[in-house]
Amino acid sequence: MSESPVTTETAGAEAPAPLGPWARMRRRSLRHGSVLFGGFLLLAFVAIALTAPLLAPHDPYAQDLTKRLIDPVWSAKGSWAHPLGTDQLGRDYLSRMLYGSRVSLIIGLVAMTISGLIGTAMGVAAGYFGGRVDHVVNFVVTTRLSMPVILVALAVVAIAGSSLVVVVLVLGFLLWDRFAVVMRSATRQVRDLEYVTAAEALGMSVWRIVLSEILPNVLGALIVIATLEMAHAILLEAALSFLGLGVQPPTPSWGLMVSEGRKVMFFKSWLITIPGAALFLLVLAINLLGDGLRDVMAPEGRG
Repeated sequence: MSESPVTTETAGAEAPAPLGPWARMRRRSLRHGSVLFGGFLLLAFVAIALTAPLLAPHDPYAQDLTKRLIDPVWSAKGSWAHPLGTDQLGRDYLSRMLYGSRVSLIIGLVAMTISGLIGTAMGVAAGYFGGRVDHVVNFVVTTRLSMPVILVALAVVAIAGSSLVVVVLVLGFLLWDRFAVVMRSATRQVRDLEYVTAAEALGMSVWRIVLSEILPNVLGALIVIATLEMAHAILLEAALSFLGLGVQPPTPSWGLMVSEGRKVMFFKSWLITIPGAALFLLVLAINLLGDGLRDVMAPEGRG
């Protein structure tokens, strides 16, 4: 008996190619509310910071005492010439808010980069080599954790002087401990996996193993910690500026604007609520993005 030919419509049809890890992560990101909302809000702040010279209606440094403490536009005495009013020196508040976003983002990004490089190098070295290297790194991390960040930052800034560069460097050299702890743990988890053992058996150098085998597999944890530390650096800069030891006037800084507005907070409350709300939204956006990326990169077992 002859076999009957296959007449199924699906015969010969190719199965769709499986999605790669980055494609799956991108698809999950587009369905995650925290990633979408936090990412959109953060991109809005970045766009405002980049286009501040185009959006600012006035020079943020220009003073005019005849126009001091003008109310914002929603007040009965407000004017569209200064939509967010003016401060005690007659400077346009909207322009200073727009330029202040640059200061916050620059400090957060640069401080996070410096601390990330230091902490990642220490954490990966401790997790990969173990032994004495691990003990030394643990001792350094423990020593760092025993020193309160804000008190050390206040002492260093008071001695070295207050400036944008000093604040960035102080925060960058103080916020690396979380990077070191997380990267050490993540590196230890992948240190003894098959692909690392195979790379060592092939005679690959330590640098190549770390750069090509370990770092790509701990990148998810690194990105999440980076977002959290960026928000932490922004809040610390605002606290230092509020205390008068951060960014110095006339540079527009949201923390400094809150400090300057506290003198008339009971009569002109918008002078502190506007920069305070901006700080809240920026930190909220970064934290939502970091929390969402944590879920997207490690979705198992999460609601």
